[in-house]
Parts: sequence; structure tokens; C-alpha cells
Amino acid sequence: MSNPVLHFEIGGADGARSRRFYAELFGWSVTTEDHGYGVVSTGGSTGIGGGIMQAPDGVRPWVTVYVQVDDLEKSLERAEELGGSRIMGPAPIGDMGEVAMFADPDGNPIGLLRLAPEEAP
Repeated sequence: MSNPVLHFEIGGADGARSRRFYAELFGWSVTTEDHGYGVVSTGGSTGIGGGIMQAPDGVRPWVTVYVQVDDLEKSLERAEELGGSRIMGPAPIGDMGEVAMFADPDGNPIGLLRLAPEEAP
């Protein structure tokens, strides 16, 4: 399996402001779910969709990508072997699969997704 980038995410200090900013700047459609996560459709036939959210208290704003992998734990362990550090997970994301995050050696947050078989592209 290849490891494609499936999703991007922007965590802003003010989630509503971030959703408005990117929607107006790029013409993106942002549908805000009940829990405040804004699901982004870029409107193009290429590229990936994403999400815009409020950064939790005490967490700095971020921009990251999510890479599809077969084994979250194995990928996290490999990232740590290479000088990265685990941020969170693995954790379930409803019926979609599981998510995890690590920081690369420069501190950039990178997400990992293991999709449920029916969700995989």
C-alpha cells in the first residue's frame, strides 16, 4: 500500500474566525458540525479535503496533514526511532477507523489515519 495524504487540518486560536478566513480566501465550502469541527470541501476535482477547528486550550494553533497507514502503532514506533515523538493515539474516530499523531524532529505535527475497510479509497 502507498501512504497517501488523505486530509489536512487547521487548528486555529479562534475556530470560527479560521473557518471564515479560509472559506473567504479560497472559496472553500466549510460545513460546521455540532462539535465545532468545520469539514472543508475545496470544490476542486483534485487535491484533498480537510477540516478547520478550534485549537484546544493550552494547544498552539497548527496546520497538519494526515497520512494513511496500515498500522498506527508500528508507524508511531518508527517515527520515534527516527527522532520524532508521539503526540497522541491511536484513538478511534467513530466508524471511520483510527487516528494518531506524532511530531517530527522539528516539532511539526503529523497525523496518521488507519481507515476502516469500507472507508478506504
